This record gives sequence, structure tokens and C-alpha cells, in this order.
Amino acid sequence: MSDGATGSKIPDAFLSVRPEWLALQAEETVLEPDLPIVDPHHHLMDMRGHQYMLPDFLADVATGHRLVASLFVECRVFYRPWGPDDRKSLGETEFVNGVAAMSASGLYGPTRACAGIIGNVDLRFGDRVRGALEAHVAAAGGRFRGIRNVAAWHKDGLRATSANPPEGLLRDREFRKGFAALAPLGLTFDAWLLHTQLSDLIDLAHAFPDTTIICDHIGGPATFGPYAGRRDEVFADWSRSMRELARCPNVNVKLGGMGMHVLGFDFPHRPRPPSSAQLAEAWKPYVELCLDAFGAGRAMFESNFPVDKGTCSWLVLWNAFKRLASGSSADEKQALFHGNACRIYGLDLAAQGIVI
Repeated sequence: MSDGATGSKIPDAFLSVRPEWLALQAEETVLEPDLPIVDPHHHLMDMRGHQYMLPDFLADVATGHRLVASLFVECRVFYRPWGPDDRKSLGETEFVNGVAAMSASGLYGPTRACAGIIGNVDLRFGDRVRGALEAHVAAAGGRFRGIRNVAAWHKDGLRATSANPPEGLLRDREFRKGFAALAPLGLTFDAWLLHTQLSDLIDLAHAFPDTTIICDHIGGPATFGPYAGRRDEVFADWSRSMRELARCPNVNVKLGGMGMHVLGFDFPHRPRPPSSAQLAEAWKPYVELCLDAFGAGRAMFESNFPVDKGTCSWLVLWNAFKRLASGSSADEKQALFHGNACRIYGLDLAAQGIVI
């Protein structure tokens, strides 16, 4: 497997974005420029030295590719500093809905940023969860599509996320009591975890077959820390678990997050940024496994920006994805780049004035 893996452990939750390094990227032409894209996973943030707001996102989008809409995914920003604990995360949904309204005005270009919102309600609130979810739905003006509770945890304390989840979150009794409130409200659940925890997600999917689950970032095959230098071993373990997960019809997978340090690629440590061809070569085994297991009908490409921007530019990222999908049919490409995101999250683009 060609990867250029590194054994160095990067302590931060994600790699810093270095504009001066990204500027060294060799020029690339946008591949398939007319292919519509709905990015189902990006963040906006202003925290801990990482700032990425609507102008930053739109500046990336303007470099190439036809992004028609996007979904914001929670990253614990702009929480209310007051009120009950189960309502503090409403601040994030209110903030993002305001950004979505700005974008929907058309004053910032044709892309409808944050057309869908994946927020955060801590499901361990149990009996209080339904009321909290209903408050998010009311605050989002029809844009609230689901929630994410980050579960990525490892006994060695690996920093795969800026969150600090507890051990065994997906099996927690109170968590599952709150989880039961999602399906009746038509809401989805995004899961971000490491490959060592996929059995927990499989158990959760079996326990709640009527709840739509999305496995973020190809299921987090960790190749850093104690897993550095063990890529083939991790790939084999991850592959078995992902194939078992794919047998749960209510589970879908996001193809992305591969620019994070979790996968242990050394691209960010090279003198120049990688080309889309280099990324596609390194990422191909992971994407091919996911597509073989889940099929083109339950997978979708995601930017995970600005997190993955520590490895490559927006233009190069989506060029890499298009290279990875080059063997797919026209219908499969439509599904992977926008159709599945809309269907799985129940995103009605026409109702928001978006024409593909």
C-alpha cells in the first residue's frame, strides 16, 4: 500500500492550515467542473487559534468545483454561556442558521452554505433529549437534519478529535435512551470514532435499525501513535469491521477525513503540498473498500474543511475525489457527489431555491 506513512505523533486535534505552504501547490485544472457537489461535512469555527468562517469557506469554494450547497457539522462553537446545560448547544445552531440565511440571500454567490445543519445535543441527557432536539429544530428554520456526538476515544489517550468523549459512549444507557428520540423526529446521527470502536457502532445500529446513521471519515482507521508503522495490520482490522458495519442497512459512510493526522500520512511534512493524483493513490484502498462494502448508494464524498486543509487545498481535494470516482458510472457520480447527501439527510434543495 503506497502511503508515505510517518511514525510521528501529532498532538493537536488537527493540523494547522499553512497558507504559505499551500501556495506552493502546483497548478491543477478543475476536473469535471460541471459536476454538482453538495458537501455533507464542513465546519465553521472561531476557537483555540483556529478561525474558519463563512468568508473563508467561500474563498475556498471560489477556487474551483461546482459546489451548490453544503451541510455544517457541529464542532462545539458559539455555545450559550448561560441557561440549562441541555440547551447551551442551541447557540451553535442559531449561529449557523444565521450564516445559512446570509448565504441563502444570494449576496455571497450561488453556493448555499449550511443548507443543512448537523448540530449537537448530548444524548446522555436521556429523558431531556427530545425537548432539546425540538428546540434545535425550531431554531434552525427547517435546516436541522440531525446531530453528532463525537465518540472517538482510545485507552492510550490518542488525540483524534478536539472533543473529549468518555469511554464507551455509544453503549452508555443514558446515551441510548436519548438516541431513541432521533428517529421519531426524523433526525440522523453522525458517528465519529476510531476503527477500534466500530463494534460499538455496529451494536448501536442493530439496536436502532430505524435510525439513519452516518459513519464519518471512513470509520477512523488510526495509523498514528501506537498504530504507526502498522498500516497493513490496521487496514485488515478496519476492513473487517467496515464490512460488518455495511451489513447494517441503516448505516452510511462519508468518504473523507483522510487529510487528518489520524491516518498517519506524511503529506503535511513534505516540502510541497501533494497533487490530487498523489492523494488519490494513497487514499484509493480505503475508498475502494468503502464503496465495495457500502455501494455507491450509501457513500458520499466530504471535504471535512478546514480540518483537511492542513493537507491540501479545496481544489486539489475535490480533484482527488473525482479521480477516485473516475471508474464510476454517471449515475453513481451523481449519487456520490450530491444525490446521497440530499437523500440521506432529507435535504430538499428545490425548496431552498437550489437548482442542479
